[in-house]
Amino acid sequence: MGVRDWNLDSDEMCPQRLVLEHVTSRWGTLILLALQDRAYRFSELRRAIGGRVSEKMLAQTLQTLERDGLVHRDAKPVIPPRVDYSLTDLGREAAERVHALAIWTERRVGDVGTARAAYDEARS
Repeated sequence: MGVRDWNLDSDEMCPQRLVLEHVTSRWGTLILLALQDRAYRFSELRRAIGGRVSEKMLAQTLQTLERDGLVHRDAKPVIPPRVDYSLTDLGREAAERVHALAIWTERRVGDVGTARAAYDEARS
């Protein structure tokens, strides 16, 4: 399936675009990468992804990824309540793809910097 099959002219987002948006969002990407290593409790996950995400945004993103079938929420009936987040099989597959993109980005960031400098120089 190519991008031409995604109905880019439509005002209504096709399902593929919505999933792609969730997986590649600022916090979605970081959540998937963090959960690749192990399960986390909410506050641990917030610290693992840098702590700059608000509790509300983290909760919303986790809920979205859970709804998409990428994240598993395990609420244990103990006091105090304990909730662990982990990746589903589908989430692990998505995280592998995101991880590959992160590796590519790390490897090619210098080339992007060079391209940006050339672009900026040509425009000034």
